[in-house]
Amino acid sequence: MMADTSKEEAQSMTMMHLQLQRSLKWLDDVTHGIIGYELESRSLAGLQVIEARTGFLRCNFIVPLLASDINGNWHVGAIATIIDNVGGAAIYSTGHHLKVTVNFNITYYSTAKVQDEVEIEAKVKGNKGKLTSMAVEVRNKSNGGQLIASATQWTAANDYRSPQPQSRAKL
Repeated sequence: MMADTSKEEAQSMTMMHLQLQRSLKWLDDVTHGIIGYELESRSLAGLQVIEARTGFLRCNFIVPLLASDINGNWHVGAIATIIDNVGGAAIYSTGHHLKVTVNFNITYYSTAKVQDEVEIEAKVKGNKGKLTSMAVEVRNKSNGGQLIASATQWTAANDYRSPQPQSRAKL
């Protein structure tokens, strides 16, 4: 009986590792424009995952000129895009479904300037049936960790299983 339990635990750990790797590949593909929209890849350009576990991601990011407003501040739309994608990858790492956002709330506290280094931390907070909640914090590492934005997101699983990522069609 003990051997069966160990074997099941090993299989479970392998599946969790594979799902985490699939999630990280998805985020990397979006970041590099292999899948998704150009707006996402422009907003995520240079994103570096520094810690990843099932249900948790921590990333570093240097705010690029392309993601700034006319005053040299990190554009709030680019902040929202990075929060959505890093948070989505954290959620995706917990299961085999891509999920649909049903509630997305961001509170902005401050901003960052072009070339500031920021840290994005996403954590899955819980699951209830087909619903999953997560929280994301964005902090400015260039000024001592000042909070830039915090977000919460609820997603719902559907029965649709995502196909393997496909390249964007070129016109």
